[in-house]
Amino acid sequence: MKLFFYCFIILLTLDLHAKEIDNVDELIEYALKNAPDLQITAKQYEAASQRKEQVFGYFLPKVDLRLSGGEMGSSNIPANPDDMKQTNFLLGNLSLQQLLYDFGKTGATYDNFKYQEESFGMHNLQTISDKIRDVKHAYYFVLRSIALIDVAKENLKLNEAQLYRAKRYYAAGIKTKIDISDATVNVIQAKIDMKRVNYKLKSAYENLKKVIGVKDIQTEFVVVPQKLNLDNIYDTLTEYKYDFPQSVTYAYEHRYAIKESSALLKVSQENVNVAKSQYYPSLYLNANYTKQQENDDLKSVIPENKWQAAVNLQWNLYNGGSSSANIQKNIIQQNISQAKLEFLKLQIKKDVADAYNNLNESKDTVELAQALLQAAMEKFVQAQKRYENGLSDYIELQQARQSYIDAKSSLVVDYYSYYDALARMYNVIGM
Repeated sequence: MKLFFYCFIILLTLDLHAKEIDNVDELIEYALKNAPDLQITAKQYEAASQRKEQVFGYFLPKVDLRLSGGEMGSSNIPANPDDMKQTNFLLGNLSLQQLLYDFGKTGATYDNFKYQEESFGMHNLQTISDKIRDVKHAYYFVLRSIALIDVAKENLKLNEAQLYRAKRYYAAGIKTKIDISDATVNVIQAKIDMKRVNYKLKSAYENLKKVIGVKDIQTEFVVVPQKLNLDNIYDTLTEYKYDFPQSVTYAYEHRYAIKESSALLKVSQENVNVAKSQYYPSLYLNANYTKQQENDDLKSVIPENKWQAAVNLQWNLYNGGSSSANIQKNIIQQNISQAKLEFLKLQIKKDVADAYNNLNESKDTVELAQALLQAAMEKFVQAQKRYENGLSDYIELQQARQSYIDAKSSLVVDYYSYYDALARMYNVIGM
């Protein structure tokens, strides 16, 4: 899967400064390495892993060493019952506690944190998948803005050519001065449109920088524009290979959001097991060894070496019914987690349906937009000939030219909307 490929190449270094970007993979690679939101989810996963390792320590023996030194006094010593004996002492104590058996309490606690780690891992991967979708969306918007600038340039060029012809026709006495005025207005409007699309491109670049995590204000890069053959662009579209049922099945098997929710359900199940284990005792092995040094007067009553080993049972017999309430609370939470998982599947099914329909709609729109552009171009050519031969006025020519420009702009927008829809489709199925 592409997602794991991107996870591997995240370790590589990518410098975007003054760089030409000719494919979206370079931007995805940079985003995986630098986007702050991805760093947040990655750290959350690391923290969950450490919590799991912390709980694993409960299976291992707990060993404590205590050292102390000072002065003490003792009376009623058999050898000198009426005297207070003082002495300096050094004491060392080594103790060990090892869990022997607790009816699955520690095991369920460990599994709880293990599934928490799994849920954070799936959440991290889902965030990466969403980031790939967002990078593609921002990248396609930049490409679309660049292509619309080319359309705006053509529009300005056509209007300037018409202004030139209008002046020539007026000088020759063929057309009236109103045609010059109309052409002048259209040239100015075309220049305004040109300014707008250029500023939209700047905004698109800034959005792309935000998505991929460019923090340096001086960092600049250039997205290499695509060479679009608008006459036959429909045939170049990348096909989506799954039908709707296959897409839903694939999403149920691969969406990280479902895997995250499934892991959270397991967390709830282990919480129930932990709560039930509160009814049962815990067995511990406790051992300690003490070595003490003092003067000869106290050796007869205070041992120099001492050790102890015992098996201890700890059992809470009654706590006011809180254990039963805790079990019921966790069972309810387990049912809630199960319902959330089922609802998530329904939501994902709807998301897949919406994305699938949007993808097919975008594809059909590209096909019709291509036909519309061809028809608008033919109409514009005919309108130019009619105007040149005095068979129509400037208004008809301008309407035909504007229809042609609008159709070309729409085809550009629809073309990149299709690839944006395709990126969303892959995201909702978990590919």
